[in-house]
Amino acid sequence: MPIPILDVATVAGVQVRMISKLAKHYNIPFAKEKAGAVIGSLVSSISASTISKGVVTSAVKTIPILGALTVPFLMPTFSGAVTYALGMVFIQHFEAGGTLLDFDPEKTRAFFEEQFQKTIKQAKQG
Repeated sequence: MPIPILDVATVAGVQVRMISKLAKHYNIPFAKEKAGAVIGSLVSSISASTISKGVVTSAVKTIPILGALTVPFLMPTFSGAVTYALGMVFIQHFEAGGTLLDFDPEKTRAFFEEQFQKTIKQAKQG
């Protein structure tokens, strides 16, 4: 997405939709507001330096030439890793019989961070 910060909103929308689809697959009632709150809570658990890389990557788009050359490689990796980790967290939670109403981000933070870091590592390895 060529407009800074719009990409972050778009990715968040994709993530909410993914959770909606997972909830439907597991026959779990879905609440958009609850899903958004959970996403925010989990994403905030990623270290501040990692999050700032994602935000800075979005802002770099405004720099002529540099933005066009670097962002296509950085933002998709960050967004993809966050989305993958969220998906894995919700699959694990729903398979254990959980719902959005009893989802406790504190209990899943370590697993979320592990999945995020694993995906970043795999992306760096190519």
